Amino acid sequence: MPTTTQTPSSGATKRDPKLANAWKTKSAEELTDAEVLAMSDDDYMNEKQLAFFRLKLLNLKRDMHINAGETAENLREDTVVVPDPADRATIEEEHALELRTRDRERKLLKKIEQSIARIDAGDYGYCDETGEPIGVGRLLARPTATLSLEAQQRRELKQKMYGD
Repeated sequence: MPTTTQTPSSGATKRDPKLANAWKTKSAEELTDAEVLAMSDDDYMNEKQLAFFRLKLLNLKRDMHINAGETAENLREDTVVVPDPADRATIEEEHALELRTRDRERKLLKKIEQSIARIDAGDYGYCDETGEPIGVGRLLARPTATLSLEAQQRRELKQKMYGD
């Protein structure tokens, strides 16, 4: 396997040749991010990578469900009557912050479901706009990504210029 090095501005990292073939003897559950990142470009979105990302998405989904349950429990426990207005305002602000966080996670859950559906359909890992590979590094950082880095930058530039 040739070691690839690209400029830091491209977002790619140096592949570790020692890890390049380590994935072949492991199950998706045993793979590490570094091993997936070290796979060659020819192995992009093979069965093991798809299984690895499915597992990553399912774990993320499970963690969010756990957080949601803890939030509900915390909100029930914290509904005591506090006579001091400042303390009451602090508690209400903490509740509002937690609910905003859960709302963002709710939206992320939809993206996770869509990503799992894309894995099932065979579209996962490829840009919606260009059809080009999104890249393992980007998917490790944001498993729900649907656009390549370049396409995402173009979209953000358009939004900045023209608004939503």
